[in-house]
Amino acid sequence: MIDPRLLRQDIDDVARRIGRRGFELDVAWFREREDRRKTLQVETERLQSERRTMSKRIGAAKAAGEDAVPLIAAVGDLGDRLAAAKAGFEAVRAELDAWELTVPNLPNEAVPLGKDETDNVELRRWRMPPAFNFEPRNHVDLAAGLLDMEAAAKVAGARFSVLRGGLAKLHRALTQYMLDVHTAEHGYQEVYVPYVVDRAALEGTGQLPKFEADLFAISGERDQFLIPTAEVPVTNLVRDRILDGADLPLRFVAHTPCFRSEAGNYGKDTHGIFRQHQFEKVELVQIVEPDRSWQALEELTGHAETILQRLELPYRAMTLCAGDLGFAAAKTIDLEVWLPAEKRYREISSCSNFLDFQARRMMARFRSPGGKPAYVHTLNGSGLAVGRTLIAVLENYQDGAGAIGVPDVLRNYMGGQSRLEP
Repeated sequence: MIDPRLLRQDIDDVARRIGRRGFELDVAWFREREDRRKTLQVETERLQSERRTMSKRIGAAKAAGEDAVPLIAAVGDLGDRLAAAKAGFEAVRAELDAWELTVPNLPNEAVPLGKDETDNVELRRWRMPPAFNFEPRNHVDLAAGLLDMEAAAKVAGARFSVLRGGLAKLHRALTQYMLDVHTAEHGYQEVYVPYVVDRAALEGTGQLPKFEADLFAISGERDQFLIPTAEVPVTNLVRDRILDGADLPLRFVAHTPCFRSEAGNYGKDTHGIFRQHQFEKVELVQIVEPDRSWQALEELTGHAETILQRLELPYRAMTLCAGDLGFAAAKTIDLEVWLPAEKRYREISSCSNFLDFQARRMMARFRSPGGKPAYVHTLNGSGLAVGRTLIAVLENYQDGAGAIGVPDVLRNYMGGQSRLEP
C-alpha cells in the first residue's frame, strides 16, 4: 500500500500522481474519514487521560480517608463515553485500512504517460523475426495430435489442455532449462511453494481485494485460493519478518502452475494455449534494499532476456505506460516474443518493481547494523511463462513441412532429439 503519511500530508499530490494511471482518487471521502479519525483519536486520548487523572484522585481521597463518592459519581459514565469513542475510532480506522487496500501504487515519475498498451514505449529489440518462404502455421496446427484440447475439456472444461508425447517433453525441457540457468548462473535459490494460499497472502501482494473475480476460490471452511502466480507464495516468504540487511538481496525462483479465471472475452487468445485457466511459469522474485531496487529491475529483466536469447527467439522490451501498469507496480518492463503466425509480438514476461508497496501490506522489513527496521523493496518477473515460450518455439522453429526444430540449448534435455516430427 501507499505510505499513509503521503496520503495525510499531501492527498492532492497523491491524487495527481495516481491520476496518471487513469485512477480517480476519492479525495473528499478520504478527507472526511481522516478528519473523523483525528477527532475520535483526540477524544479517546482525552478520555483516557481523564480516567487516569480521576483514578488517581479517587485513590488519593480513599487513602486520606476522605469521601470519594462524589468523585466516583463524576466519572460514572466515563467508561461508556470512552468505549464509544474507542469503537468509533476503530470503525473509521478499519474503513480507512480497507480503502487503502483498493488504492494502486504510485507510478514512477519516469513511467511514460498513456492510457493503454498502445502507448507503451519500446526500449529495444533483439534478433530479427524469421523470414519464412512459406506461410507460417499457428501452434495449434503445428501441434496437431500432441495438443489435445478435447480431452482436457472432458475432465476440466474449456481453456485447459493436455500435452502429449514430444510436446509434453519439450514443455518439461523448457521448464528445466529455465530453472537451471536461473539457479546456476543468475544466483536464484530454487523454492518449492504451496499452490494454495490464504486471503492474507493475496492481500499482501495486491491481488486482493481488487482482483478476487480473477481467482479460483476453494470452497470449504477455509478462506483459500489457488495461486494465480508463484509471486504470491514466494514473496510472502518474507511476510511479517525483519530481515538482516546483510542477507539482502534475496533471489528466489519457483516453477508452479498458475490458476486464473481470466474473466472476460479475449477472442483469439482463447484458441490453443496462449491464455488458459491453468498454465505454468518459472517466476523470479527479488527482495532488496530500497537503494538497489531500480538496478535490480534491470538485472531481473536481463535474466529473463537471457532465456529468450539462448533460445534464439526474437523479442522486444517495452516500458509500460502509466495506464497499462499492474495494480501494485511502480514500473514494469514487458518482454514480448515474436509469434510468426500472428505476425506480431506478444507478452511473455512482465518484470516489475513494486518499491515498498507490497512490503507495507506484508510488513516485510530489514534492519541494517545499528539501524531501525525499514521496508524492503520487492520485484518479480516471469523467467519465463512456459506455455507461451512453447508456442514461440513451435512457431519460430517450424520448417514448413510440419516438423519443429529443437533449440540447441534444449537438446540435452530432450535426450539429444533435434526435431519434433509431424
